[in-house]
Order: sequence, then structure tokens, then C-alpha cells
Amino acid sequence: MLDTRFAGKDLNPVWLAPLAGITIPAVRKFYKALGAGLTHTEMISCAGLVHGSKKTFRMMETFGEAPPVVIQLFAGDTDTLLKGAELALKQDKWAAISINMACPMPKVLKKGAGASLLKNIEGAERMIKGLMVFQKPVWIKIRKISDNYSDTLAFIDRMISAGAVHVSLHGRTPKQKYEGYADKNVVFEAAKRFPGYISGSGDVFTVNDALDYLENGCVAVLLARGAMKDPFIVPSILQRLDYEIANRTLCDPSVKERIALFRTFAYNLREEAGENLALILIKRLVSGIFRGFNGVSTFRRNVGSAKKWDDFEAAIIDYSDHFERGQELW
Repeated sequence: MLDTRFAGKDLNPVWLAPLAGITIPAVRKFYKALGAGLTHTEMISCAGLVHGSKKTFRMMETFGEAPPVVIQLFAGDTDTLLKGAELALKQDKWAAISINMACPMPKVLKKGAGASLLKNIEGAERMIKGLMVFQKPVWIKIRKISDNYSDTLAFIDRMISAGAVHVSLHGRTPKQKYEGYADKNVVFEAAKRFPGYISGSGDVFTVNDALDYLENGCVAVLLARGAMKDPFIVPSILQRLDYEIANRTLCDPSVKERIALFRTFAYNLREEAGENLALILIKRLVSGIFRGFNGVSTFRRNVGSAKKWDDFEAAIIDYSDHFERGQELW
């Protein structure tokens, strides 16, 4: 069962989900600053670690991120998973190891990894049991298996029996990929059947969406696309849950505060990931950070069309200047 304390402190239940190509250290630190209780790395290939891929090893950088961070690994067989985990755990900074059994993308499925493991229950069990040797909490991330809830519940039961101490359950089937709607009821059923083991994921776009999961037995809620659309959903959820927030203005920051946060975030991204990736991620988050304010459409277009860092700097300086003068920028 999940230990909801970390380093002697209560772990708040609002977590940043693992997102491929997005949850790099600077992004994780940004959401930690907003109050996220826990973050995940991107999905890291154990085969890449075993083969010595520099790019894969760079995915394990944390750049001083405060704990807890959960490392998410994927592999198509137990031997590769264990060899990769051994390399990953040479860095003693992970709160837990999470095995991805949820990714529905063809390039992952054809390797027998990700959601393929939902149809390979014995292989999934072997992975969990094999990881026990490292004496690190083993988590799994899965999807709803079918419209027959008993399939998903039976799988979870086997994984917990094998040694998994936490299950992050997303309410879409692998066939759905990222389309349609997440079935929250299957998550509620799992949380009821396995109290203390389940966190909920899928279609968390409002504070009430998050509360649905928590009020129906989940120990935590994972934020993904909803947190990209509105990063400030994190402190807003915590406020509704009566958690202490270091800066309550983060629930609804002023334009000036958003500009300061955005600048810090952008320059951290550039320092850690380089200008090209930084520009990509800045463009993903600019709308959410500044939504609802005058001039954001033009600002978003200017940032979106930035080809180099100088273009981005010019866009944010222009927006800041118009704001300081009290002018609308259309």
C-alpha cells in the first residue's frame, strides 16, 4: 500500500503525471513550485539504458529538483527491465520505480512494452517480482483493459499480489489512445476494491474533476493535459482541499506574477534543455499560463511563431511593456 508520507512529511495528493516529451526537470520544477506533491519522469526506455544511449541517460537528470520524483521505466521483457532498473537506481534519488503498462503507441506495443503488458499478465507479474530485489517501492501505470470492469480489477489484484504498492489507473482503454472520454467509474471501482493503492488519471480539467477522484477513494489524482491547459489548477485544487499553500496568489496570479513565473520557467528550460526544446515547451504552456487576459492572443501568436530565442524575448518584452502601460495588445 502506498505510504503517503515522504521524508517524514505528508505527501499531498495532487501529482504531475508522466508525459512523454514534456515532464523534463524544468517542467517538473515549475509544477512543484505551484504545489504538486510528486512528479514523474518521462517514460524511460530500459533498452536505451542498457545500450548506453546518452539521450536516454540524460532523461534521468533532475537538475536539483526537490523530491519526491518517481522514475517511470518501460521494457518488453523482464531481463531488460531489471538491467535498466539497476542502471537507473545507481542514482539514489527516486521515490519509487513505476513500470509503464499503459502507453498505447504502436512503437511501444510492438516491443511488448506499455499497454501490451495488460495482455501479458504473467510477464507483468515477473517484472514486479523481479524489481523486488532493489528494495524500492514498485508502482505501475495502467489503463482500463476493457468495458468489463472485472478484467481491470483482476489485473490489479494480480499486480498487487505480485508486490506492486501503487497503481495509477487511467480510464481509457489502449484502443482509445487519447480520444473520447476517460471512464472515471472504473477508477472509482478500483479505489473501492483496493483502498490505499489507487491514484486516478484521465480528464482532469477542473478542480471538481480532481475532487471526484479523491472523494471516491483515490489516494491521489494525476494531472496531465488539464495541467497544461491551466497550470494554476494545482494550487486551486490544494486550496479546496485545505492544504497550506506557500503563496495563495498562485490560485489566481496577476499578469505581473504570471510574466515573472513564465520568464523564470522559460530561462530554466533553456538552461537545462537548450533553446530548441525550450521553445517547443514554452509554446505548449503559454496559453494556459496567460489565458483570460487581454492581449494573450497576439502574444501567443508571437511566441508561437518564434523561430529563435531572440524572437521569444522580443515577444515577452513587448507584452510586458504593453501591460506596464496599461494598453491592450491585440
